[in-house]
Amino acid sequence: MQPAIRKIVTYTENTLIEGGKAAPRPLRLIGVAAVLTNPWAGRGFTDDLSPQIRACAPVLGEILTHEIVAAAGSGEAIEGYGKAAICGTSGEIEHASALIHTLHFGNHYRRAVSAKTYLAFTNLRGGPNTPII
Repeated sequence: MQPAIRKIVTYTENTLIEGGKAAPRPLRLIGVAAVLTNPWAGRGFTDDLSPQIRACAPVLGEILTHEIVAAAGSGEAIEGYGKAAICGTSGEIEHASALIHTLHFGNHYRRAVSAKTYLAFTNLRGGPNTPII
């Protein structure tokens, strides 16, 4: 079972001046997101999420890692990182967490940027346009 990805979104922000002072080089913030169908939405309580985790998380990890490394130019150009997941109101926060809090997802990114630490995170449930704060 592949994840049903509706779209991939990439956001890039370049800061040239901060606090009235010009930066020695632009500070570039990059965000990449996948909008997908929740594989557990509307099913009620599910005892075992692992079949969908094993099927979906590696695909998401590979796609999103490729997109963010391409936007940054290389894995070496990435200095800091994190991850976030939002599920819709017909899902559970655990559904969002399940897809990103697994080595099947995170190890793609860790290898690409030579990371030795965990990925900071946040998980939310909300309707359309829910911000990640």
